[in-house]
Amino acid sequence: MATRTKAKAKPKPTPTDIASAGLTVQQQKWFASVRDGLVRDTGKTLAQWAEIARKCPETRTGARVKWLKEKHGLGVNRAAAVLDSAFGGENMGWDDPKALVAALWKDPAHLKIHDALVDAISKLDGAIVGERQTFTGFSRKFQFAAARPAKEGVRLGLAVDPKSSKRLQPRKPNEGWSDRNKAVTVLTSVKDIDADLKKLLKAAYEAS
Repeated sequence: MATRTKAKAKPKPTPTDIASAGLTVQQQKWFASVRDGLVRDTGKTLAQWAEIARKCPETRTGARVKWLKEKHGLGVNRAAAVLDSAFGGENMGWDDPKALVAALWKDPAHLKIHDALVDAISKLDGAIVGERQTFTGFSRKFQFAAARPAKEGVRLGLAVDPKSSKRLQPRKPNEGWSDRNKAVTVLTSVKDIDADLKKLLKAAYEAS
């Protein structure tokens, strides 16, 4: 009589795997809403904006985002969608989050903080993780937080009043994420993602 072999249980994905599994249905809907909003609010399609972006004299992504904001009034999320459409063949796009994480979060200590943030924020209903070339964004209807590696640790931007906590400071003008994230705290270890920080994350999430 043949013996049945037990099927191996699938390993539980790590936070990085969750963030890097490709676009979820929710993310696809959100990116579609960004594209639809461009037409509604500017009268131009994504393809038309991509043509405009290709005329940008800048070559770096951050500088192109700044150019689209200053010259054409596009916010970070819309500028990212336009640049992905215009230069997707040259740059890592939103549909390759694993490559974006690997390129940005090279420091193992920073990556642990990134993964812990993704894990904490993924517990908020409807929260969306969006990997970018220069930061990891967290959104609901709007971006409510963003993180990027820096020399001093991981800079976490939050869409809350900087005066709402002693651990917060006003954002720098060149953070690169949404202007809604007016407050910043620096995380130097996973332990910094404590109950107090989770309350701030939830407050930013609920306001977005």
